[in-house]
Amino acid sequence: MNDTVLMETRGQVAVLTLNRPDRANTLNGELMAALQEKAGEAARDKEVRVLIVTGAGRHFCGGADLRSPRSAVSGPPPGAPNAGIALDWVPKPVIAAINGAAMGGGCEIALSCDFRIIAAEAKIGLTEIRFGALPAGGGTARAPRLIGLAAAKRMIMIGEPLDAAEALRVGLVDEVAETGQLMDRAFALAEVLASRAPYAMRTAKQLLNQSLEVDLGTALAMERALISRMGSPEEMQQARDEAAARSSTYANIFSKPDAKVG
Repeated sequence: MNDTVLMETRGQVAVLTLNRPDRANTLNGELMAALQEKAGEAARDKEVRVLIVTGAGRHFCGGADLRSPRSAVSGPPPGAPNAGIALDWVPKPVIAAINGAAMGGGCEIALSCDFRIIAAEAKIGLTEIRFGALPAGGGTARAPRLIGLAAAKRMIMIGEPLDAAEALRVGLVDEVAETGQLMDRAFALAEVLASRAPYAMRTAKQLLNQSLEVDLGTALAMERALISRMGSPEEMQQARDEAAARSSTYANIFSKPDAKVG
């Protein structure tokens, strides 16, 4: 049984834990295949609305396991062609809960997530150039899109890791969690995301991820096309009912026969 990635479902949230703590959760073929397999299971589970990815032990992921021979990685699940270590193909929100060192490939996993929360004592970086390599899991493509070209050049071409405060300053992470509060903060965010309509969430993620790949006119056309058919009448009614249950304001709005969403 492949237990290099563990999955636990808590309500509407699936927690994927990289599980090679004795090797700083470094990446080998087995772990990479297991990550895609578990992400695929969570993506297909209709009860799961949000994924959290974290690491067992002291580290999030120390990057590639340089002491292990390269091994073939089994093919990713449908909808995740050539995903490798990336998780941006998952049609649900993915949160990286960075509990310790996230270096090289570990940083690239985090970059492919939608949100990144880092423990105050953790560090993150694309450090491959220090031993004559370069990020090969999407780092050179995703980092400049997230933090800008200048900051990405500094991170990749110098190769020094960033502490939590600096990672937050440059926009590499969204939040710094105080010691012992990382998973609490990740679940707090997950609960908010899980309360949103799944059809709207997956459409938003698709549009936002594609927005930087196309010109403005194409992006606007995609927006109109996808939003106009993103949910069935039943799904949209369920989203309004859930909103009304959470808020008296929405309850008053949606109780009116001519209520419209705007």
